[in-house]
Amino acid sequence: MKFLRKLLGLETRGDGSWGELERLLTAASATAAGLSVSPESALRCPTVAASARILSESVSQLPLHLFRRLPEGGKERADDHPLAALVASAPNSWTTSAEWRGTAMMQLALHGEAFCWVGRARDRVVEIVNIPAGVISVSWSDSGEPSFTATTSSGTKRPVAREELLWLRLPGPNPHKPLSLVAEAREAIALSLAMEGYASRLFAKGARPSGVVKAPGKLTDQAIARLKASLTALHSGTESGGTAVFEEGMTFEALQFSSVDLQFLELRRHQIAEIARVFRIPLHLLQELERATHNNAEHMGQQFLSLVVLPLLALWRQALERDLLTEAERAEYFFEFETADLARADLAARFNAYAQAVTNGLLNPNEIRALENRPPYAGGDEFHRPLNTAATGQGQGAANG
Repeated sequence: MKFLRKLLGLETRGDGSWGELERLLTAASATAAGLSVSPESALRCPTVAASARILSESVSQLPLHLFRRLPEGGKERADDHPLAALVASAPNSWTTSAEWRGTAMMQLALHGEAFCWVGRARDRVVEIVNIPAGVISVSWSDSGEPSFTATTSSGTKRPVAREELLWLRLPGPNPHKPLSLVAEAREAIALSLAMEGYASRLFAKGARPSGVVKAPGKLTDQAIARLKASLTALHSGTESGGTAVFEEGMTFEALQFSSVDLQFLELRRHQIAEIARVFRIPLHLLQELERATHNNAEHMGQQFLSLVVLPLLALWRQALERDLLTEAERAEYFFEFETADLARADLAARFNAYAQAVTNGLLNPNEIRALENRPPYAGGDEFHRPLNTAATGQGQGAANG
């Protein structure tokens, strides 16, 4: 408590200051369902955990490369630059590129921002290290310029230079505050957690009867006690499903699902869609396949790439260029994700697109073989052009001739 008071700057305040702050902090994450939702506790909700993993793995699986701009407007891989191996393979000696980007993307999805430590030597980036959430705090000057402070594990603070950080954040309505998806959806997440807990308690105690026991006449108190003890032992917790023996002419009548039961199931299904809206995840990716078909799932997958993944990649690409490249290098180099891997599973569509690219002269066969990780062959560098096309003016000149 003493450390927390010092950390929050309350050591010079009166005795009532901590109680007031504690109430504010509690209210900040409290929900109408009676649960407090934080980025960490939200992961107990399966929909949040799945959504965060989908976003994280969508970014971490894509190859990331550093490219050099060519004078004629083309580009080439800048594998000779020290940053190329860091971002594509391993940003440091104990983390792979996929792990680094996956962790940062998970923080970005849950907290709205993520920080990485950038180690430099002789003005060159030599390592990039993930920073746990909450270690870096941001303050803003009157002119709108950010400054950064790091809190160490011992509780001490020190300012951090802008050049030491790779800063990713989701933009929101307040330019000084990132958009936390968990904070914005905390009511929907809390309701989902409350229903999950209710269902767990219900089945753990066997509180919902699968039927009723009918007796032909009035039972004695002793018979009622024996019946209650027997059913509780056979149909509660891990013993649920045992065989019951009835006496004194009693019979068992099974119960059907009521409309309340069906509404509870429908409400749980609705909460999946409600949380998915905030994270912009198609329902079929969350294994919610009630209304999914092969046709609409394919279109939703393409929309997910166009409207969700590509904007995230733009945030990543521009943050990498801003924080890892010098101003002079940004005029020559740029980062780029290869998104073709997201469509590799559809073999027929991929090869149809390749065929059209070759037929229309957009790509040559060896370029396509390189995309498929296959070696080139002799003559595969030639471009083809459809026979029914000609350069502007050639068709008109031939007709006049």
